[in-house]
Amino acid sequence: MLNSYETVFILTPVLSDVQMKETVEKFRNMILESGGEIVNDENWGLRKLAYPIQKKSTGFYNLLEFKAEPSFIEKLEVMYRRDERVIRFLTFKLDKYALQYSEKRRTNKKEKKEN
Repeated sequence: MLNSYETVFILTPVLSDVQMKETVEKFRNMILESGGEIVNDENWGLRKLAYPIQKKSTGFYNLLEFKAEPSFIEKLEVMYRRDERVIRFLTFKLDKYALQYSEKRRTNKKEKKEN
C-alpha cells in the first residue's frame, strides 16, 4: 500500500537554474521509478535561511508531495545525504488531516492563479 508523504529539500544557492532543475528532476524520477506517484510539486525559489548552513544564507526550496511504499523513504533520504547539492531536507508522512490541509492549500492556490 502506498502512503502519502511530503518532502521539502533545500538546494545550495550556488547552482545554476539548469542544475537546480536537474536535481529536482532526479528526485522526481527516483519517486516515479520506485512505483510512487507525484501528487504535487512546488518550487518555492531562492529564500533566506533562518540560520547559515555550510556558510550559506540562502537556498533553493522545493516541495514534493507524493505517494510511495514506506520502504522507499529510507532510500530517498540516503540519496539526499549523498547529494552535495542538498543542504537540508525533511520528509514526513501525511495523516488524513494533513492530506485534507494540503488538498485545500492546492485548491486555494489554483483559484488564486485563475483570478
